[in-house]
Order: sequence, then C-alpha cells, then structure tokens
Amino acid sequence: MDRSRLLGLLPGRSGPAAAAGPRGPGHRRRALQALLAAASALALLLWWLLPSDGAAYPRAPISLATGVSDGVYEKYGVLLKNDLRTALPGVPVRLERTAGSVENIEQVVSGRADFTIAAADAVASYDGPGKNDLRACARLYDDYMQLVVPRDSTVRSARDLRGLRVGVGQAGSGVNLIARRLLTAAGLDTGKDLTAVPVGIDKAPSMLLHHRLDAFFWSGGLPTATVAAMTAPVDHIKLVQLGDLAERLNAMGPQMRYYRQAVMPADTYPTAQGGQAVATIAVANLLITTDHANAALVERLTKAVIDSRDSIGKVVHAAQLVDLRTAVFTDPLPLHAGAERYYRSAKP
Repeated sequence: MDRSRLLGLLPGRSGPAAAAGPRGPGHRRRALQALLAAASALALLLWWLLPSDGAAYPRAPISLATGVSDGVYEKYGVLLKNDLRTALPGVPVRLERTAGSVENIEQVVSGRADFTIAAADAVASYDGPGKNDLRACARLYDDYMQLVVPRDSTVRSARDLRGLRVGVGQAGSGVNLIARRLLTAAGLDTGKDLTAVPVGIDKAPSMLLHHRLDAFFWSGGLPTATVAAMTAPVDHIKLVQLGDLAERLNAMGPQMRYYRQAVMPADTYPTAQGGQAVATIAVANLLITTDHANAALVERLTKAVIDSRDSIGKVVHAAQLVDLRTAVFTDPLPLHAGAERYYRSAKP
C-alpha cells in the first residue's frame, strides 16, 4: 500500500494537502496512527508470506538417509520425499542411499544427513559420538526378520545353516546386526561354521536364484516387494521360521529387549509359506534426527509422516501400520521437541 493511500485512510486526513497543517498534539496523534497502520500492514504481509498452519521453518535443503536399493527404507524415502514437496514447501529434500540402520545413525550424528530411518535395536546398540543428541520423530512400522532359502532346500531352522553360504546383509545394515545375533543364538559362529556373505536385498535374491547363495537373511516390512517377486510367476523360494530362537535371543542381554516374537501372516508370501503363518522376530523402526534440528521443521515433517500413511501405504504396505496412537512410543529415544509439539496439537 503506498503512503498517500495509507494517509487517506487515517481519520481527519483528506490526502497529501492535509499534511501541511500545524505540528501540534493532533499532528503527533495522527503520526502515531499512521505508524500503527503501517505496522498492521507489515504484520498482514508477514502473515501472508508465512505458512498458515504452523510456525516459520528454515527453507534450507535437508537430507534423508534411506537404505539399500530395492529395500523398504529406500522405497519409503522416495514416497515421503514426494509428499514433503507439499508439506514442506520451499525445502529441497535429498535422499542418500546407505547400507541401512547402522550407517544411517552414523550419517545423522555426523551431520551428513538430517533425518533417517533406523531400527530400534541398532539405535540402542549405537555407542559412538553424538549418542546423546539423537532424538525420534516417530515410530513407524515393524521390520520382520526373514530367512529365505530355495524351494527345495532342506533348511528348517537357522541351526541348519552350518556349512552353507548365507547372505547376512551389508556391513552397516540392520540386517547384518540382527542376522549375526540370530546365528549366535542358533549356536553358530559366523567366522567358522558357515560362509557369511555381506550382501543385501539388492543382490541376494539374484545370487540365491543363480545358486551363489544357499540362503539369505532380510529384515524389512511385510511384504517386501523384492522377496515377493521371487514367488512369481514361479515360486522359487520358501520362508524358514526363526521363532525357535526368540527365547535365546532375548536372553543374550538387555539390548535384545527390542526384539519381539512375531508371526508373518500366511498371506504375506502365500506360496512360499505353504499357506502357513511363519514364526519369526520383529523390531520397530524409528524416524530419527538430532536435537539440533529446527523444532518447527520437525513438527511439520512429523505431521507429514502421519498424514502420508495412506498414500505411501498403497505402495509400501508396511507404512499402513504407521499410526498416531503408537508413533509416540520411540524407545530407546526421547521425542524431539518439535515432534512432541505436533503430537500434543494432534491429540483428540
């Protein structure tokens, strides 16, 4: 609004000619009114420029560390990035592929990534620099440990892997962390009793189908598309139960409390499971950052994660389990202040 129009709106003024009056108390009063009107106009302008549904947040680029190619973390990250274009206008989002949970935590504490997804057991096991800076935005969905073998394999439990070539996940992945713990619970030494091959879901399926692996471990949401693809159009695999290791695994130390007994429903990979549910181990995934992240940014991002459940869940079925009622249970990490602010505002 230009100055002449602003003056014209003030009481007792009729345009520029009236500005020539005597400079008495009335003039000072009118000058104050003009100042207040200008301040109101500025406030209105700021209100227009700022987001209408929350506090201002920095428009600097952010990065999200995801996971290995073809993994659930990576697919989830790609879809979330798309939703953040609307939820965080003006904030470019960069995705970083990684080996998985262990590397993801290192990326965040080092400042190379702003946000990431990591399994609760990997977070609890991290004891490096920046440990106390870690914060959670949300509990997402559970990963289920999956032991995949060829259809004609004689393997019936992890104990039967002795002497075989087994994919145990890449170094730095959550798969690798859990697989080695499971093998220990099964009484197997990965350095002596089997050939541990450090490959992830991007390479292990092909290696199994081409007889370069006898089995592989995978930890992911259900169903994992890459595993499902191994059952169509011809079923090449079967899933091996891991439920018999739950008790021994939980007895291995306090950090093992993040693993729980779980069941893969019969319709997860129907033919590979022979129409039967498969007992296994599950662990929660968390969306994490550090306490240095801007609170308003975290608040809006957390809201976007909850709001995008249905759209992401159409592609990544595990995301359908993201829920406002359970998202706050982020043990072993406390909630970030911005995430806590969102949950308080969203509380019915």
